[in-house]
Amino acid sequence: MQETILILDFGSQYTQLIARRVRELNVFCDIHPYNNFPRDLRGLKGVILSGSPFSVRDQDAPFPDLSGIKGLLPVLGVCYGAQYLVHFSGGEVAPSKIREYGRANLGFIDQRCRLLRGMSTGTQVWMSHADTILKAPASFKITGSTSDVEYAAFKIEGEETYGIQFHPEVYHTPEGLHLLKNFVVNICGCKQDWTPELFVESTVKELKARLGNDRVVLGLSGGVDSSVTAMLLNRAIHKNLYCIFVDNGLLRKDEFSKVMERYKKLDLNVIGVDARDQFLDALKGVADPEKKRKVIGKTFIDVFDQEAHKIQGIAWLAQGTIYPDVIESRSVKGPSATIKSHHNVGGLPEYMKLKIVEPLSFLFKDEVRKVGLTLGLDPEFINRHPFPGPGLAVRIIGDLTREKIRLLQDVDDIYIAGLRKYDLYHKVWQAFAVLLPVQSVGVMGDERTYENVVALRAVTSTDGMTADWAHLPHEFLAKVSNDIINKVKGVNRVVYDISSKPPATIEWE
Repeated sequence: MQETILILDFGSQYTQLIARRVRELNVFCDIHPYNNFPRDLRGLKGVILSGSPFSVRDQDAPFPDLSGIKGLLPVLGVCYGAQYLVHFSGGEVAPSKIREYGRANLGFIDQRCRLLRGMSTGTQVWMSHADTILKAPASFKITGSTSDVEYAAFKIEGEETYGIQFHPEVYHTPEGLHLLKNFVVNICGCKQDWTPELFVESTVKELKARLGNDRVVLGLSGGVDSSVTAMLLNRAIHKNLYCIFVDNGLLRKDEFSKVMERYKKLDLNVIGVDARDQFLDALKGVADPEKKRKVIGKTFIDVFDQEAHKIQGIAWLAQGTIYPDVIESRSVKGPSATIKSHHNVGGLPEYMKLKIVEPLSFLFKDEVRKVGLTLGLDPEFINRHPFPGPGLAVRIIGDLTREKIRLLQDVDDIYIAGLRKYDLYHKVWQAFAVLLPVQSVGVMGDERTYENVVALRAVTSTDGMTADWAHLPHEFLAKVSNDIINKVKGVNRVVYDISSKPPATIEWE
């Protein structure tokens, strides 16, 4: 029986980040909405209550029934989860009188507390809440405080129930993983035996049982997500997997031919489809980014319907959807607030005529890469930068034309080639160029020009949930800017994006 940490999701955008941190400890965790507690508790070792955009004082706030677990299993309440434990035990939670967002320090730590044992006095933690705990029942013992937050951490006497007002899952809490290990390993007693090898074994077994003798069609992009998805499905159903690579006209320069050549080296049944005209005709005059996604999603389904009808018995469409795709587009087994409809999932279900299978939908990008290495995929597959499903459509701000696409392909090709040449490609998480909907004055030779502006973007990240702009060498930026302006007709200005996520996103649209 697989040992499991259950996370009850109250709608926090960081719920999946808690899950990722737990998995870094080689412990499997499952996420359920706060109001849909799993019936089968076998293997359950502990429960984490997530944060939430709600206040416990809101009339429509999420209020779970914890009677079946509290006092019986270890429980850790994070932020809203901690306030919930206090509020429904008769304590007082009220609006904060001071700002409780950002960095703080635990000036007091009770080292007798198993949750905080081994953490450094004064260690930095990340606060993010509008409410604060003013008063708790006598059985709630304070185990950690900051200068402004008395109940930064607490334990309920007589049971393994803990609460913390800060977020251990974010990098701004440097000892957060240590705290989670204390909970998951020392308090819950998990063995830390959930590994990429075990994921492959269990996923292949699950896919065999779920898909049986059904035929599955999968869209390949040449990126790590679809490649790992293909390898997992290939192990599970082999001859019943039909891979399709669609040229939507929005790919990188020469991407279609390069991808088809790569997949010839793998034991996969791959069909190449030239659908450039179909996509670009459908996108003509569309400038709104959400409409672009919807149009691309619908056209994608139309193309797959056409191809699926050529193959007898197709029942499933496989997708390389991963955690960040899902968290930014819809609730993941819970009530998480929507940020945007994502390229992999936005709009697809309402048009889909095939059932969907997403074997990577609960993995982060770094986990997918580890699974890919376990499957024996070539490092070139594993280490490619993420590329959005809508491709260059969301990197061309405004409407699309074939000329704009050609221009951006040339710019992007020079940029990425430069990163590889100067050994910078694998030092950033993702890099790309964006064509802006503005033109600027320039001078070339003795002539005045009025041409396009492109922005270069490069970020460092671990999972795509947060990202910092990459501090690329000035000499490199000067060289690549000069190459772009000199070699790409129609561009006379290059700028570099120095925004981090948050508050910005990685992609521009």
